[in-house]
Parts: sequence; structure tokens; C-alpha cells
Amino acid sequence: MCNNTCTGLVRPNITPAGTGTGWQQQLPELHQERTIPPSVSVCNRLREAGLRACRPVVRQVLTIHHRQQRRLWAQAHRRWTGQDWQKVLFTDESWFCLTRGDGRIRVYRRRNERYTEACTLERDQFGGGVSVMVWGGVSQHHWTKLVVIAGNLNTVRYREDIILPHVVPFLQAHPDMTLQHDNATSHTACSVRDFLQDRNVSVLPWPAKSPDLNPIEHIWDLWISPQKCLGTCMCLWWKSGVTSHSKNWRI
Repeated sequence: MCNNTCTGLVRPNITPAGTGTGWQQQLPELHQERTIPPSVSVCNRLREAGLRACRPVVRQVLTIHHRQQRRLWAQAHRRWTGQDWQKVLFTDESWFCLTRGDGRIRVYRRRNERYTEACTLERDQFGGGVSVMVWGGVSQHHWTKLVVIAGNLNTVRYREDIILPHVVPFLQAHPDMTLQHDNATSHTACSVRDFLQDRNVSVLPWPAKSPDLNPIEHIWDLWISPQKCLGTCMCLWWKSGVTSHSKNWRI
């Protein structure tokens, strides 16, 4: 009497070869046929295809209008040379969490090591830890001071704490340069726009929801451990990051 190891008696795959690329469309059909593949089969097929579970990349929600404006902006500047882009001061604000408890950290531990110091995270009772906002501006050959912002940045504070003491003096020292900032409310307010016009500051038009077009984002990405960069150390990290990035400046 033959057992399951006999030649020719191999259990057929419930997910036939050649159909693994369209499971999302095939599931309704499989459900009607009552042949839903078990989770083990699905996992095996995914593994055979070289697929693994990952967190999805978080990106901006772009409407058709946003996409059109981004395309028009790119077309309008497609003939700009490297020298043209060198004359743009790219600016931005960014938040940095000074504690690492953002929900994405994983620890590998033994059963009895749950409460060891290396396997725990300290978190404030009322929130997700301490964070800080900073502002900065960069071009290929120049950069502003890094400004640490206490609290939220509204229109008045942006004009009085950023534009007046940092942007205007910088552009006066480099009169051939153009200011770039995004479409945040504090940037596009009438009082800020009039303030810049009165001081003959040229502003580069910017499509909405386009942080990926701003090279300063690469500087922020260099701050792998911002919790180690407080006060003077943070400013030194800023200068070091801008210097290293400007050597490989590409737009």
C-alpha cells in the first residue's frame, strides 16, 4: 500500500504556478470556488517571489491639480543650468524627535529580559517624547545659521524671527540669490509677502506638496541621531551636514 511518499503522489499547489502575480484580482474567484489558499501557501508563494513584509512608504497625497502644478513647474525650469540653481537659497523647517520612542523601534531579547534597560524606552506620560523644530537655508556654496524654534512657527514669528534677522541679511549679502520656501501658511501670508516685496526679495514660485524637490531634505536625512545634537552640537552637525552635502550637490 502506497503512502504519501510514493512517486507521483504529490499534493498539488492550491495556488498554481503562473498565477501568483494577480492574487488581488483572483481572490473573489477563489472565494466563489471555496478554494481560498491557506496563509502558509500565500506566505510560501510570496517568499518564492522574493517578496517580504515592509512598512509602506509614506508620501504626500497628490491630487490631479497638484500633479499638474508640479509638472508645469518642472517644465518651466527645465532649461535652468547648474549656475541658475546655485543662486537659489532653499529653506525649510523640520521637526526632530529627541526621544526615539516613535513606535517603529524593535528590540531582540530573551524571554526574561523584557524590563532590562536596553529593552525599554522612556516616554513622557502625556505624549510621544520631546521634539524640537529647526529652520535653515542652504545653497550650493552658502548656508544660513540653523535656527532652533521654540513652540509653533506662526506668521508673525516667521517674519520677525526668521525673515528679518536671517533671510534678509543673507540675501543682502548675496543680492543675486532667490529665496525658496514652501507654501506653508506662515510663508504665504500677505504680511510676509508684502514684507519681502518691500525689501526687494525675489521668491521662487513653488508647487504645493513638493518637499521632494527641495535639496535641503537631504540635509535633514543626515540627522540620523538628532537626539544627540542639542544646542551648540546641533549647529555643528548642521554645518558639517551642509558642507558634506554641498560637495555632491545635484539638482
